[in-house]
Amino acid sequence: MSSSGFSKLVDRKPSAVSAPELASEDDAAVLAKLGYKQELRRSFSMLEVFGIAFSIMGLLPSIASTLAYSIPAGPVGMVWGWFLASGFIFIVGLAMADLGSAMPTSGGLYWWTHFFSSSATRNPLSFLVGYSNSLGLVGGLCSIDYGFSLMFLSVIVIARDGSWTPSNGVIYATFLGCVLCHGILASVMSKIMGKLQTVFVVTNFILIATTIIALPIGARNRRNDGHYIFAQPENLTTWPIGWAFMLSWLSPIWTIGSFDSCVHMSEECVNATKAVPAGILMSIGSCWVFGFIIVIVLAATITPDLESITGSNFGQPMAQIYFDAVGKHGTIGLMSLLFIVQFMMGLSILVAASRQTWAFSRDGALPLSSFFRPISQRFGYIPLRTIWGCVFMAAILGLFSLIAPAAAQALFSLSIAGNNIAWGTPIFARVVWGQRKFKPGPFYTGDRLSVPIAWTAIAFLVFGIVLCMFPAEGPNPTPQSMNYTVVVNMAVWGGALAYYYIDARKWFTGPKITIAAADLTEEQQVAIREEGLDVKTVQGQEITTGNDVESTRRQSQ
Repeated sequence: MSSSGFSKLVDRKPSAVSAPELASEDDAAVLAKLGYKQELRRSFSMLEVFGIAFSIMGLLPSIASTLAYSIPAGPVGMVWGWFLASGFIFIVGLAMADLGSAMPTSGGLYWWTHFFSSSATRNPLSFLVGYSNSLGLVGGLCSIDYGFSLMFLSVIVIARDGSWTPSNGVIYATFLGCVLCHGILASVMSKIMGKLQTVFVVTNFILIATTIIALPIGARNRRNDGHYIFAQPENLTTWPIGWAFMLSWLSPIWTIGSFDSCVHMSEECVNATKAVPAGILMSIGSCWVFGFIIVIVLAATITPDLESITGSNFGQPMAQIYFDAVGKHGTIGLMSLLFIVQFMMGLSILVAASRQTWAFSRDGALPLSSFFRPISQRFGYIPLRTIWGCVFMAAILGLFSLIAPAAAQALFSLSIAGNNIAWGTPIFARVVWGQRKFKPGPFYTGDRLSVPIAWTAIAFLVFGIVLCMFPAEGPNPTPQSMNYTVVVNMAVWGGALAYYYIDARKWFTGPKITIAAADLTEEQQVAIREEGLDVKTVQGQEITTGNDVESTRRQSQ
């Protein structure tokens, strides 16, 4: 049955799928096709969905936070590493936009994995993707707020003329205070969160404009020429120069790494089948173009002695670049604006992370799912408990900053590797097992291009996972320079699969249908089955998916 046909069936009994104060009938019907009742208020417009992704990416603060990856490869790594990696990320966005337009739901990544995978793999893969995506988003929150703490403290260091150096304990305390502030704001500002994204976007562009104007003016007597900007390679690592260039890709890979937030907000946006793909592609495209401009400006104004930049006493390469161009007071002003935008990034990614973890708890996959599942009507129909669950998890993961800077860097790579698995698996499942089940939405790259785009995206995502596991400085790392990403992510992936095969396989059967069976007509139940779901009463009140018919048969026994 077509989506439009299903929507007509849903319209005959609207109480089954929507509360009028939460969403329109059309939006609720699209969600009902996936088996879910509308529970969150749809208050985000297409522009605001773009805004939450773009504000999480926080273009200039993210570039500043990851200069340690790009500067060692020199201007060539900064400029062309950004351009090439961003192009591949846009291809990943196209593959995800195809899926997001067809099936927009907050837990889209693991829902799509379950829907498209084979009967033997759907449950464990869906379980793995859900955990990898949830922890990847929390890892993103950690890395953003850790970056905030370094930027905030660098302003104090600059104000004291480099005479003070923050300890790891001070860095963690600043990080923890930032995370707690985000938890409070995400809890009490839900009614205006969509509008705030517009403010965040505008603030981002003010910072970008200020930087690309101030740096060339400040460095007008020592700007680098075109050959240096576009053709000067460097290698401050002990890797071969070619691999140093590839490691510079980690800067755009981490920066343009939260476009899936559009998917996680899909149950709170109007006209999700169009808003989600638009948000994904607009956010990636904006970062590709404006990021390219920013890194060109940085390469044009940076001091050629790159080691003095990476080893700055200020603790932040960007602070040194500002200082060399605009002096002490200008640097304090620009770095202050930088950490304000970074703070906004953390708030936005906490909102997105809480929606993914809520969706995962809605399907019973998280420990204490029954505790995290309820929606707070008092605070504006938001998943209040998962907001604070994410805050608590971020506070625990942030303890890595007490070990060593190299261990703290694992927080950056955790979000890369975790999200790459979560993005790549549903795309892989679709082209390998589920291509015949795929029904395009309003946005579609076409029959000829969709599959090649998907395979290109998969190859790049696998490469990104391998890339982020390498020590940045070179082979034969010391405990202080070791890249602990492999340890952290193997613990996440191994732990999730171990949990599944030891215990969760006994009860986890994939996404649950939350529309009450009693509220569905027989016609609607038939329509849901034709969408790949099976309506079945469990304990008289809940119905679950039946992509795996044998699984539902065992439940009924």
